[in-house]
Amino acid sequence: PGGRKQPDTVVEEDEFPRPDTQIEKLAALRTLNPSGVTTAANASGLNDGAVAMVVASQSAGESVGETPLVRILSSGVAGVPPRIMGYGPVPAAEIALKRAGLTMADMDVIEINEAFAAQVLACLKGMGIAFDDSRVNPNGGAITVGHPLGASGPRIALTAARQLRRVEGRYALVSMCIGLGQGIAMVMERPDS
Repeated sequence: PGGRKQPDTVVEEDEFPRPDTQIEKLAALRTLNPSGVTTAANASGLNDGAVAMVVASQSAGESVGETPLVRILSSGVAGVPPRIMGYGPVPAAEIALKRAGLTMADMDVIEINEAFAAQVLACLKGMGIAFDDSRVNPNGGAITVGHPLGASGPRIALTAARQLRRVEGRYALVSMCIGLGQGIAMVMERPDS
C-alpha cells in the first residue's frame, strides 16, 4: 500500500536481475581471492527488501479469523569454525530435523539462503542432497532475487510456505548461514496437509 492518501505502488521488476548480462563477461570476472571460485556473478547481491510476517500461536490466529500458512515444528541453531562459516546450515538442519522426528527425505520444499553458490553446494553435499534436486530453492534463491539483509530469513520462510501450498506438500526446511560460523534452520508443516 502507498500509505495514507498515497496511491499503491506496484513493483513489476526487481532491482537485482540484469537482463543485459553476457556469459562472456561473467566468465571474465575476478575471484575474491586468487585460489577461490567466488565472484560477483555467483554471490548474492545486497539489495533492498522488506518482509512482514506474523508468528503466533494457532489460537491467536484463529481469534482474529486468520488461518496459518504453516506450523513451525522445530528449529535448530549450530556453529562451525568461522573459516567455513557458510556450512552452518548443515548441523542446524540436522538438529531441526531430529527435533521434528523427520528426515531430509520427508521434505517437500528446501530453502537454503544462497549467500554464495559454492556455499550452497557445500551445504547440499553435507546434507546429502543432489545438486539438481528440484525441491531446493524452486523459485530461485538469493543469487537470483538478492539478499536483503534483515529480510532474508522471513523471505525464505514465506517463499517455502507458499511453495508448500503450490505443490500441496507437507514439510519444508528453511536454513541460512549467519556470520562467524553460525547456522539456523527451521522445519515447517502445512497444517491442512
